[in-house]
Amino acid sequence: MLSRVADSLYWMSRYLERAEHTTRLLEVNLNLMLDESATSSDRRWQRVLQSLNHPKDVVWTGDPYALTRALTFDTTHKSSILSLLIAARENSRHVREQISTEQWHRLNSLYLQVTGPNFLAESEPSEFLQQVMEAVHQFQGVSDSTMSHGEAGSSSRWPLHRARRRHRRAARGLPRRPLEPTRAHRRGQRVPRVDGLLRSATAFEAYCKVYTADLSPEWILEFLLLDEEFPHSLRFSIDSLQNALSAIQRESGKSRADQLRRLAGRLQGTLSYSGIEEILSQDIVAYLRNIQVQCREIHNTIYELYIDYSIQTALAN
Repeated sequence: MLSRVADSLYWMSRYLERAEHTTRLLEVNLNLMLDESATSSDRRWQRVLQSLNHPKDVVWTGDPYALTRALTFDTTHKSSILSLLIAARENSRHVREQISTEQWHRLNSLYLQVTGPNFLAESEPSEFLQQVMEAVHQFQGVSDSTMSHGEAGSSSRWPLHRARRRHRRAARGLPRRPLEPTRAHRRGQRVPRVDGLLRSATAFEAYCKVYTADLSPEWILEFLLLDEEFPHSLRFSIDSLQNALSAIQRESGKSRADQLRRLAGRLQGTLSYSGIEEILSQDIVAYLRNIQVQCREIHNTIYELYIDYSIQTALAN
């Protein structure tokens, strides 16, 4: 596959994933405002910006609704949901011949809807967020059912960006001292902060099926990091990455990806054979940062091998 095509497929998927993540984060935190004080709300919205990696030129002014509109509709911010959808559609247009007709129709319809002349004037953030979330989920379903799962399909669904974003969400959202339950948790009450973390990862119901409704910080950490069946856990994302890399290597028939598979395999092994007790016995923040470093190294290696390689490298392989 041409590196130009792989690049556009990769970024189309990544922009949609970021848009869906931002949508869920904003919707959950808007709902949580109903049950908390102004002080706790202020801290939580600052953590929202931290979870989004502090988007450039987006600042917290004390007004959650102004922040929501900036992160939703303001196209002067490249990290706003509307900007991400426009960028995803532009990348899909570049590779129109590589994606299915159903994929193009779903994404192009969403683009035409949210960029319509009357949409922004008439739409409320909550309505917009719900529409975007449903449309992205439909696009993902259409992609799985209509696109070949060969080399192009693997490239468009590379889950590395999901692993990185979901790791950052766990690293920045979890309590810094997981072994010290809050007073609310000791009394058996629901803790809004960890409750919101689970809901922002669409993990609340899945977590309750495994651990019941006891929101133990240690169990939440274990679930979001190590669960091998939940799609938003870090381990599931890394396992999916390895499967995608294996599929790409089978299609290309080349061995130049050995270094990449070793990097991903090392991280996969760390998550597969670590227990929560072992993780909690060390500096948890340093542990999560180390995982983020490994994810960044994998990301850079993918680009060097499949997208940003030289002509000489291509001819040699």
